[in-house]
Amino acid sequence: MVSQKAQYIKQRLSLREPLQESLDILVEVASLISLQNIPGQSSEEKEKYLEECLAVIKSLYPKCSNFERDFPSICFSIATGVGKTRLMGACIAWLYLEKGIRNFFVLAPNLTIYDKLIQDFGNPAYPKYVFNGIAEFVHNRPLIITGDNYNQQGNLFKDNEIRINIFNLAKFNSDSKGTKKGGIAQPPRIKRLSEFLGQSYWSYLSGLSDLVILMDEAHRYHADASKAAINELQPVLGIELTATPLDERGNAFKNVVYEYSLAKALEDGKYVKNPAIAKRKNFDAKGLTDKDIETIKLEDAISIHEDTKTHLELYAATNSLPKVKPFILVVCRDISHAREIFDFVNSDGFYLGAYKNKALQIDSSTRSEDEVERQFLSLEQPDNQIEIVIHVNMLKEGWDVTNLYTIVPLRAANASVLIEQTIGRGLRLPYKGERTGVDKVDKLTVVAHENFDKVITEAQNPNSILNKMSFVEIDPVQLAEKTQVITSVSTVSAELVQDQKKVETIADPVQKQKAQTSLDAKKAIIQALPSMGANSIVRNKADLAKPEVQKAVMEKISETLNQGQLNLLTDNILAEAATIYQSVVTSWQKNTIEIPRMDLVQDEVKVWFEDFDLDTTSGFDQRILEEEILVRDLKGHKTDSIGVLHGVRNQSPANLIILELTNYPEVDYRSNPALFQKLTLQALAKLESTLLDPTRLPILVRQSKAILASRIYEQLKKHFRMGEPQYSEPKVLPFVAIEDWNFTSLINSGKRDYRDAIRPLSDVPKYVYMGFEKACHLEYKFESNTEKDFAFILENDKAVDKWLRPASRQFRMYWDNNSKLYEPDFIVETADTIYMVETKKEKDIDTKEVESKAVAALKYCNYATEYISKNGGKPWKYLLIPHSEVGSTNSFGWYVGRHLRTNSFAPKST
Repeated sequence: MVSQKAQYIKQRLSLREPLQESLDILVEVASLISLQNIPGQSSEEKEKYLEECLAVIKSLYPKCSNFERDFPSICFSIATGVGKTRLMGACIAWLYLEKGIRNFFVLAPNLTIYDKLIQDFGNPAYPKYVFNGIAEFVHNRPLIITGDNYNQQGNLFKDNEIRINIFNLAKFNSDSKGTKKGGIAQPPRIKRLSEFLGQSYWSYLSGLSDLVILMDEAHRYHADASKAAINELQPVLGIELTATPLDERGNAFKNVVYEYSLAKALEDGKYVKNPAIAKRKNFDAKGLTDKDIETIKLEDAISIHEDTKTHLELYAATNSLPKVKPFILVVCRDISHAREIFDFVNSDGFYLGAYKNKALQIDSSTRSEDEVERQFLSLEQPDNQIEIVIHVNMLKEGWDVTNLYTIVPLRAANASVLIEQTIGRGLRLPYKGERTGVDKVDKLTVVAHENFDKVITEAQNPNSILNKMSFVEIDPVQLAEKTQVITSVSTVSAELVQDQKKVETIADPVQKQKAQTSLDAKKAIIQALPSMGANSIVRNKADLAKPEVQKAVMEKISETLNQGQLNLLTDNILAEAATIYQSVVTSWQKNTIEIPRMDLVQDEVKVWFEDFDLDTTSGFDQRILEEEILVRDLKGHKTDSIGVLHGVRNQSPANLIILELTNYPEVDYRSNPALFQKLTLQALAKLESTLLDPTRLPILVRQSKAILASRIYEQLKKHFRMGEPQYSEPKVLPFVAIEDWNFTSLINSGKRDYRDAIRPLSDVPKYVYMGFEKACHLEYKFESNTEKDFAFILENDKAVDKWLRPASRQFRMYWDNNSKLYEPDFIVETADTIYMVETKKEKDIDTKEVESKAVAALKYCNYATEYISKNGGKPWKYLLIPHSEVGSTNSFGWYVGRHLRTNSFAPKST
């Protein structure tokens, strides 16, 4: 059932697939039952209405056998971290936009979720505001009524406003109960007369004809007390959301209409972290005390944590994203155990006191402390210093941090159960709630040394989420190698850093200021030069020396210097910039490679059906079914039959089959009407040949159109073809800046000279290499010894002027239907040509992946060369070199002669 409003909401709220499917179910349900709350309706009438609604929904979703409430209520069972709150926002938006429902009641299971939901639904400035993008809610913002201010509402209500009531379950239950004062029974607070409304708020709510109730963490609302109070509200519809559809007795919900379990989320690998169980390599618990095991587990957790922290920092730096500060969750047996662990990690005996004031104990003995609560609630903030959270069964629903990366269960009686219960707290992903494709950014690690084998055994149980987890062994040697993130700037930027250091050494204030002004002018010019690549008066980097370009650069510098507070030295800097401009440009040209900027994007892939003749030798021998109307006498049970007399003009037989064919997603009649008409007529000819009376053909087609269309479709599939993706012609600009490199480096002895021999070869990726004189950066890392050897060739070949290992954002060449970005290994400039170079394992050279990347590379080189041929500069060419031929004694020209790829290159078919 298609709803334009639902499609609009899915797009605007960027709903994930499980949430889209859930919204579709709501659309279907709400379109088939009449959402009604009729005043004065008898209990028999209400019961009959409820039975009718259940029958309709059960026919669509057989698992829904009972609403378990006095009103229609459906449950969506969705794994933690997938986005239940966003689904609630989508449901509210659709019910308002499509059904005109304006009154909603949202129940929260605890204060944490209660406070969060008030922000989610009521604060447009909140990062997780659920109605972002819904234009109708911008000028008609929903009125948020809470369990704290409901008795002050009333005369402000307007006919067109959307009202969202948000109540904490405990508050709702307590305000729904009567009390005694001075021995006199008092009505429940929510049922007392409101001076604003002229009636109690309870009466107001229960009298609404369009109240919809949404229950977050719905397993908390199946207890008898809350169930009765909710029933009294008489909502027209209930929407329940939970990751665990079990009541307090462990019975499964009977009103589930959709399930997206944690096991399914882990299998899909899209919306939650990839959890892994880890133990130390060769770990043996024999002879170790509980305290010894705990110490080892905590040490390994710290090692994993520090490694994760480095990779998160690297990912953020590489992709220009905010840093994510990870933390460790330690699960303790009881409060005294938690205090013992807290004291240990805060002591000098634990990593020489490195984690003092970086641990937080959160349990019933500390939760009331304001500072503990503040630090706990701000764990995701970059300025929060906490890196270890120690808890005892305090992390319930609503704790939805995205930066938990390591979990350490200590002294667990049932490790597998504890891991299943705790793991949901750490599955949320930090970057837009989606996996990045970077293993350590997407991984949640559970340290389970002494219980590793038990967990693996439990993972054989198909009903356990543990069977979706991976298992890793921690190598203590590798984790002991501490790393840090470093940035390798271009040689041009590195020169500025050295110049700044020289300025700092000047003692004379006048000379120092003069030197600083000159350096500031140089920085301003270098900062402005790359932006000139988008200026129409610049066709190549040689044009930067032209007077009109210099004038444009000066204007750019002046604009930059005068942004914000007026720079008092602007005139001095501009004057100095004009003086040194030509020399700075010459130096910049010498130390950079002219890399044209373009977005190389693939067009939509062409698909079609090849022409063929239908094989009607089998599957087209349908028979006409006799059509009769049966009539039975209710008294005498006499049966009679009447033949069907068709008086309505139906579609032609050919159209009936074609309409059925178009139900298949690949079949677009407009793309090839001649083929579909031909196949249909061939099918009809076969059918007609089997009939004694050809005039009955329309009856036969009407009866068997679905199976006939399926027979044709089965043959169509065999002739379905998909073309190779083609690239759109890009807009080309003459050059871009050389991007900085970000990578990890060992803290101790992490840098080596590129000429050093590294043994074993598997250690090559560990180090950062320096000593380059021709490269566009001072430091690089290499993924293999092949890349390191090739860099040696480039540095020592006289034919090579400059070379570059491009950073991940240097090029924008997309492949695999624009889902992946190609990052070449090297860019090499010689006297007359610029080369894009890829080194690959010999066995991978002919793979589809490598050849698809090569297509992108060749397209880039072609477009770059075409631009340069009109505007001056060096042509671009592409080399694809097998690793087996990379040797330090070969010249670069030797590779050009053997491995130059040309325009004739085309990817092999799969």
